[in-house]
Amino acid sequence: MTVKEILAELRSRGSESIKKILLKHGVKEPFFGVKVEYLKPIQKKIKKDYQLAKDLYATGNADAMYLAGLIADDNKMTLADLNTWVRQAVSQNISEYTVPWVAAEGQYGYELALAWIDNPEEHIAAAGWATLAALVSLKDDDDLDIANLKSLLARIVKNIPSAKNRVRSAMNGFVIAAGIYVKALTQDAIAAAKKIGTVQVDKNGTACKVPDAAEYIIKIKEKGTLGKKKKTVKC
Repeated sequence: MTVKEILAELRSRGSESIKKILLKHGVKEPFFGVKVEYLKPIQKKIKKDYQLAKDLYATGNADAMYLAGLIADDNKMTLADLNTWVRQAVSQNISEYTVPWVAAEGQYGYELALAWIDNPEEHIAAAGWATLAALVSLKDDDDLDIANLKSLLARIVKNIPSAKNRVRSAMNGFVIAAGIYVKALTQDAIAAAKKIGTVQVDKNGTACKVPDAAEYIIKIKEKGTLGKKKKTVKC
């Protein structure tokens, strides 16, 4: 399929009611308002295509950008590609899902995440923390720098009160991910979450709630599924 053909199909699947919902959730124009379930058949047909993913992303259409992440050949994505993607990821679903997913499943996720969390741009810093959360859910513990991840938990305790809105949300997500996917960090994550307390995030009037990190981790611990890794973070 070509970019033109895909955009035509996305346009035909667009919904004004879905657009209204997604606008409240931080998705920015231009986009058609396509449900993810309609992107899946296109993803299945294409599978992976490095250049097509880049071309779709370059359209700036949030629906096409999301699809680009689903079909991206993650291991072919270069540092330059990923830095371009994160700069252009102004929609929340792209900065906090698409880009972190592709980065985490590629070669440069950890390197880029550590750089991005220091970026003054809210959407880039949020992408960095979301990438770290994705990485700990995917990588074997032996492949993780546990000591540095522990220091990042301490950094969050110190900095989350003054962090920007979406960065606070992504930091909270990392605390949860560290606690449930890395057993060596579970107690540190719970302790960090208790020190942080309730995380306030402006959800733009939506019904979405910020999960209590300590409660979430303890709930997973009680289920006996701590440390169970994901095969992929893309969905």
